[in-house]
Amino acid sequence: MNRRTVLAMVAGAALLLPGCTGTAGSSKGADAKAPDDPSQVSGNITVLTVRTDLVQDGTMKRYAAEFNKTYPKVKVEFQALTNYEAEIKIRMNTEDYGDVLLIPGVIEKSDYPKFFASLGTEAERSKKYRFTDFTTVDGKVYGQSPNGVMPGFIYNKRVWKEAGISEWPTTPAEFLAGLKAIKARTDAIPYYTNFAAQWPLTSWTFVNGSVHCDPQATTKLATGDPWAEGSDLRVGDTLLYDIVKEGLAEKDPTTSNWEESKPRTAKGEIATQWLGTWAIVQFRDAAKKAGVNPDDIGFMPFPAQVDGKFCSTIGPDYNQAVNIHSQHKEAARAWIDWFTDKSGYDKDNLAISPLKDAPMPDVLKPYEDAGVKLIELDDSAGAEVKLIDNESEVGINKPEYRQDLVDLARGAKKGSLDDFLAGLGKKWTDTQKNVGS
Repeated sequence: MNRRTVLAMVAGAALLLPGCTGTAGSSKGADAKAPDDPSQVSGNITVLTVRTDLVQDGTMKRYAAEFNKTYPKVKVEFQALTNYEAEIKIRMNTEDYGDVLLIPGVIEKSDYPKFFASLGTEAERSKKYRFTDFTTVDGKVYGQSPNGVMPGFIYNKRVWKEAGISEWPTTPAEFLAGLKAIKARTDAIPYYTNFAAQWPLTSWTFVNGSVHCDPQATTKLATGDPWAEGSDLRVGDTLLYDIVKEGLAEKDPTTSNWEESKPRTAKGEIATQWLGTWAIVQFRDAAKKAGVNPDDIGFMPFPAQVDGKFCSTIGPDYNQAVNIHSQHKEAARAWIDWFTDKSGYDKDNLAISPLKDAPMPDVLKPYEDAGVKLIELDDSAGAEVKLIDNESEVGINKPEYRQDLVDLARGAKKGSLDDFLAGLGKKWTDTQKNVGS
């Protein structure tokens, strides 16, 4: 499966409202405390995951075996959900949603204390971990991501080189010119939308912050029009539109295939996809299986610079949390701490460690060499942004509006890009007024 599969949100998901579960809130304020003595922690826990691949190939079972060397009395079972957001939304109408789960996008941030046990205070955890503010409510942290992610283009370096491009494009216009060169000089599909899988289109929201190197980009979504002239989302959505409009994407996006896109990119049949660092290891593994060079898989930042430097945001993957109804909160907390600190999951996935004192992965050395500036977005207004998004029904973290954008660009829908983006902006800003009143 995928990352944030962070990026995958349910199409048209109904909001899980306070009181939607029969017992939600009955344990509000509960803590999942870190155990003092690992040898005394016991219980059977169920860990929910999106990583169907790692459950099927036995990787998660191997992690559990290592965990048991420290916590011998805890039995860990895994449940991999193929369509995580849709399935977990249903399960969270009961108390049975695992002991450890990934915080779904459908839950309002302010409702985290109703569904999850606290892992401690932000003041305490932020000394050691990145991204703590993403799950903080009233000073307490309710989730921890085992790795950090960065948006960017997965690309086949060999194909881009064959097209005569050896440097990363610095503007959207240069990027489009690069895709046109790939179309003219190679047999590769310049860009692949993965339209049919839906969730990859949500990755385009993570352009936000990179275009203008702005740590306050999320805050600005709460106070302004996300598609105003020159805004990050407008720049990103315009680039996606132009890619499709100019015939630089797959001919029929409705027949695209996510799993097949990995070996096809590795072999050079597809040149480029906008995804994230989480995808690098999957595409390189696909290259190995296909018998081609995994080093052909590269990663490049969004084509925009500030003061001559690229910028890229870094943020959490799905955050693991403890079910507030779990009968084994201590064991569940032990799993989260061990998986975050000791499992090596971040290294296995060539990902950014959530530990502040950890070095960047080797795969991002080209970013270091190019002086790419990495920024963490301030998520203090994240809950308000999610509320505006949900009530406006725009869905910046859902696939529908960008499917509409792609359909508009390929002529399957009528209308202009300006009118389309203006419509989104009006729905958003009108909702802002109501939320703020």
